[in-house]
Amino acid sequence: MEILFLCIIIFLFLLAIFDLSVGVSNDAVNFLNSAIGSKAASFKRVLIVASIGVFIGAAMSNGMMDIARHGIFRPEHFSFYDLICIFMAVMVTDIILLDIFNSLGMPTSTTVSMVFELLGATFVVALIKMTGGIDLGFNDLLNTEKALSVILGIFLSVAIAFFFGTVVQFISRMIFSFNYKSRLKWKIGIFGGICATAIVYFLLIKGAKDLTFMTPDVKALINSNTGLVIVSCFVFFTVLMQLLYICKVNVLKVIVLMGTFSLAMAFAGNDLVNFIGVPLSGLASYQDYIANGSGNAHGFLMDSLNGPANTPVYFLIGAGVIMVVSLATSKKARNVTKTEIGLGSQMSGDEIFGSSRIARRLVRWSISFLALIRRIMPLRVRRWFNRRFNVDETVMDQGAAFDLIRGSVNLVLAGALIALGTSLKLPLSTTFVTFMVAMGTSLADRAWGRESAVFRITGVISVIGGWFITAGAAFIGAGLIVAAMHYGGHWVMLLLAALTIFIIIRSNIIFKKKVESDNGDALFQAIVTSRDKHQTWPLLMMYITEQQQKFMAYAAEKYRDITSAFINENAGVLGRADSSLAKHKITLKNARRKETLCLRHLTREMAIEKSAWFYLSNNCCMGILYNLRRINEVCKDHVDNNFLPLPKCYIAEYELIRTEISSLFNDTLEIMQTGNTEAIAILRRHCDEIKDKISDTYHHAHDQLRDGDTSVVAVLYVYVNMLQETQEMVSLLRKYLRAFAKLRDSEYSTRRVRD
Repeated sequence: MEILFLCIIIFLFLLAIFDLSVGVSNDAVNFLNSAIGSKAASFKRVLIVASIGVFIGAAMSNGMMDIARHGIFRPEHFSFYDLICIFMAVMVTDIILLDIFNSLGMPTSTTVSMVFELLGATFVVALIKMTGGIDLGFNDLLNTEKALSVILGIFLSVAIAFFFGTVVQFISRMIFSFNYKSRLKWKIGIFGGICATAIVYFLLIKGAKDLTFMTPDVKALINSNTGLVIVSCFVFFTVLMQLLYICKVNVLKVIVLMGTFSLAMAFAGNDLVNFIGVPLSGLASYQDYIANGSGNAHGFLMDSLNGPANTPVYFLIGAGVIMVVSLATSKKARNVTKTEIGLGSQMSGDEIFGSSRIARRLVRWSISFLALIRRIMPLRVRRWFNRRFNVDETVMDQGAAFDLIRGSVNLVLAGALIALGTSLKLPLSTTFVTFMVAMGTSLADRAWGRESAVFRITGVISVIGGWFITAGAAFIGAGLIVAAMHYGGHWVMLLLAALTIFIIIRSNIIFKKKVESDNGDALFQAIVTSRDKHQTWPLLMMYITEQQQKFMAYAAEKYRDITSAFINENAGVLGRADSSLAKHKITLKNARRKETLCLRHLTREMAIEKSAWFYLSNNCCMGILYNLRRINEVCKDHVDNNFLPLPKCYIAEYELIRTEISSLFNDTLEIMQTGNTEAIAILRRHCDEIKDKISDTYHHAHDQLRDGDTSVVAVLYVYVNMLQETQEMVSLLRKYLRAFAKLRDSEYSTRRVRD
């Protein structure tokens, strides 16, 4: 059994390596977003600064918190086998949860996941022990105070961070406005002094409180002279920042990079236990068991975990190296940062989240409240606020999501709130605080406009909900896994180890495919970030053509699949088509919204000229999708009920129409590919010919329906519906060709394409 337990400990450390990588990817949102979103430096430089902070924080951390050894459970009442099951369940659940959240691009809390995994696994093991006849209660086996304090910290951090983020950014914007460069001359020194002092205070109080050089004497010295340290830092940094400004150094970029370093260092120094604390506790338990357990895994109690632990420095350095490499190479880290940056972007763009009922109601109530405020506010005050909050004067670097003022406030305020929470003994999460501060500052900056507020509020609700889902999923998942291992023994442990490896590999393959599919939006990003409106139209036309070409190819394929499945009575294909068409409706709506955003980046004259044809082409695409759904709906219902198939005489005449429609789609796709608008007039006339053929076929089928065999009435109704919808689809294709011609070539003759 000792060999099996050794293999489990080794496996825990292998999972810890992956956990470090996944955890850094998830928590990169904490310290990268403000620097990346404000373009304070190149992505490579931001990573270098963050990596230095991560490595120093990891290498100098004590690497262990009591929570992993005796913060949730009371080890003196648990056997070595109990704790091995608990540690294994925690690591397996943690890996799966964090990887799922990273793949979805959703930031979550590694602290909450670890605490509730330990709590869930310990709770189940305690139940097993109590039902087995042990004379102990939950209070003797569990330490729930820590979990309750974390829950309290979640509620406080969400509300407080959002409130102060909104207020502080509102005040900062009133002072500097969006055209901040013209107002820096004498304000930047004081602003920089406040920010740098807050960062240093955060670094000393929160980021370095558990580092090896922070001896009790040093901590006592800092605590007894906190006021002097803060005043001295403020004076020093105020003078320094003013001198840097005089020397033409961008002080705001310096502040953002300082904040990035401090948050990264604090993350690695304090959250390292979330990744390696459990494996190190497992190693300590194994060493104690080998030395004193006498081979009795079920009877040897682990009261040794009540003592303090000293983590070897090579574990800390190794963890730091893994975290730095992961930070520099992980694509999932960039995926997570994209979520917060997208929700806080100053400009409208590709909204990641959809709409929700609660978000729509909140926006409606907010609009009504703001209308009331405008009515009672004096006109002069309103004009003054409008001048200070004139978004059209925003000063941002090319490709930035928000300016450096907001980036500085995000980092400084997050650090200050975390430091305050630490001094008050509140377990604030860096994930919660940084995310909610960023959302509050974006709200104060009017980044949530009427056309994006619904999507962004939905996103914030989704992320917050994800945090609570993490707690529930961690508790339940770890509990189920530990129960399976406790009753199933080492075979279940081996099976879960294999399953975990399979899930990790599968998740990474799926994420890789998702990244490859998302790379197609590079053209959209180029359009919305372009500053030259005269050069935007060719890019937009390429983007519109590319998106609509994909839809036409999809529509042609689905038309062939649906009609063939109806003729051959293939219910499975019709069922899958129904699901696919419903999903593609969302795809079309998202594409239309993104293309509408792109129209705003055209010159006014060009936007007016092209908008009507743009909307007509989009409406035609949506109409064609509706026709396909109507055809599939009646065909699926008919085939599902096993009604009579379409007679062969009708199949033969319909095959001719199917061939004509397929050729029409192919010709349309060829025109879109080549841009040959001269062939559109000919193809539109061909559409009229196809419509006439369908009309003749329809009237023939209708006559048969009225006078023919009553046994085939049901299938003839389906056939007539297919002909009607197909005719309407051809009519929409004809209109689409006209709209495409107008979009493609403004000189295209109206006479040649008129209806």
